Amino acid sequence: MENLRQPIICVLGHVDHGKTSILDSIRGTSLMKKEAGGITQRIGATEISVERIIEISKGKISNKMFKIPGLLFVDTPGHVAFANMRARGGALADIAILVIDVNDGIMPQTIESINILKKFKTPFIIVANKIDLLPYFVKPKSNLFPEFIKEQREEYVQELDNKMYSIVNQLYAHGLASERYDRITDFTKSVSIVPSSAKHSIGTLEILMTISGLAQRFLTSSITAVSDKTRANVLEIRREESLGMTLDSILYQGTLRTGMSVVVNTSDGPKETKIKALFTNVSSKSTKVMERRVVQSAAGVRIVISDKFDVIPGTTLIELRGDREEIYKELMEESSIKIELAEHGITLKADTLGSLEAVAFELGTKGISIRSTQIGEISKRDLIDVSTLPDQMDRILAGFNVELSADAKSAIMNYDIGIVTSKVIYSLIEGVENWLRNKKEEMDEESKQGMPIPSKFVIMPEYIFRAAKPIIVGVKVLSGRIKVSDSLIREDGKYAGTIKSIRDGEVSKRFAEAGQEVAVAIDGVTLNRQISPDQSIYVDITEDVVKKLRERSLDEKTMETLEEIIRIKRKENMFWGTRV
Repeated sequence: MENLRQPIICVLGHVDHGKTSILDSIRGTSLMKKEAGGITQRIGATEISVERIIEISKGKISNKMFKIPGLLFVDTPGHVAFANMRARGGALADIAILVIDVNDGIMPQTIESINILKKFKTPFIIVANKIDLLPYFVKPKSNLFPEFIKEQREEYVQELDNKMYSIVNQLYAHGLASERYDRITDFTKSVSIVPSSAKHSIGTLEILMTISGLAQRFLTSSITAVSDKTRANVLEIRREESLGMTLDSILYQGTLRTGMSVVVNTSDGPKETKIKALFTNVSSKSTKVMERRVVQSAAGVRIVISDKFDVIPGTTLIELRGDREEIYKELMEESSIKIELAEHGITLKADTLGSLEAVAFELGTKGISIRSTQIGEISKRDLIDVSTLPDQMDRILAGFNVELSADAKSAIMNYDIGIVTSKVIYSLIEGVENWLRNKKEEMDEESKQGMPIPSKFVIMPEYIFRAAKPIIVGVKVLSGRIKVSDSLIREDGKYAGTIKSIRDGEVSKRFAEAGQEVAVAIDGVTLNRQISPDQSIYVDITEDVVKKLRERSLDEKTMETLEEIIRIKRKENMFWGTRV
């Protein structure tokens, strides 16, 4: 028998599609009911032994079918948890389960999960959950899918097929070929879909057997146990009075022992420490843990270290053996944030490195730029830094799975900035998009109501209707937005009249945008004396609004016009419009 370790499995999917219920069905527990509000609180991993799989099959399969010792399920569902689990730049999970509610089909978080699975090139199966909610469902005597489907009415079977092919078509639109697991002839070309009811444990055995089969057939190179230096991925940090600093981790390579010297990644860089104690789950059906002296990969393990370091979640713990400098270099490279930043954009904070990268990835698909990223809670210093940014559109803090610090909560009313926080990526992105849209509309409305916008237009010679008192001409707006009551200047800075009215055909307007051609009445000047068709005419602005205008996200042509007006004004005052 090949020396294979347990494959590491992560569960992803849209909120409320039953990720935790699927895990409960596999474990044979009802952990979700014990957790606050039904939301996953526990972080760790569950080992499903071959004996447990045989137990679920009620003796229909034997241990001769297995080359692997079992399966290791990461208990924290979600693609952010998946993104946090990284080993040497790649995904730590060997295989994933993507849960889809058969009634809802593909939803926003489903798409996010597909994107991140593609990014990490992680093989996965799909569990089509909640088949018990389809019409004509009859509670089965058996929870094995082939026997269950034989017990159902023809109308139910047809309804299930319709839902399944709806999911197949939706997945095809996202570049995935898929089919029900028992209808696939080539597993290298199609993603397996296993129909399931977590509530009735229908399909549970099929999920376990499909994953086991795929792992044993296609993933042997990645799940072969190796004796290289021990490595574990740190999922979560806990500070417990009785134990000290503990690291909930996934041991994916080698063996951990109490007393072992290891290197961990901290906020101050890599640090050396020793393993004080090790704990693992008692069984898949229990939340209790037991102390161990030795733990072999792959396993979920709580590591107690001897120092109170500020360890970074989502990073790697490495055995201190061999070249110390190489280990330090590896951890330093791992902790560097690989996110493309822009001069303008939102400020993003998250609980872990993997979370930052996962959220940044999704923001990028929406065209939302990021100017700064950090791990940790939102502090008062963050509020101060963001509130002083010159561009109002940059004054937004987005926090994923983080809280506001006590001093930030008490000071938040003093700062005119946007703060959007959520534990769900698509909700966070929706909040950011809404804030950016509302801020843009607010700034546009404010501009319309009072502040002049740097604008430029020319008189069209073929549309001259009156030469004076007031002149009425057709103009083309080249940049910005002209409005009634705007004061005008020429290229030499001389007064060029005041806009009295704007008409588009028979319709009177208060504004005209760049690119529009409208008729305007200009009071206070005579055509071909103070102004003429052969010159550009600008909306005059006062020096006190220059700074405010520079804070706004004006388009490129409008900003160019602002600079042209500043140059015109500086012919008389060389310091006009200087930023102070």
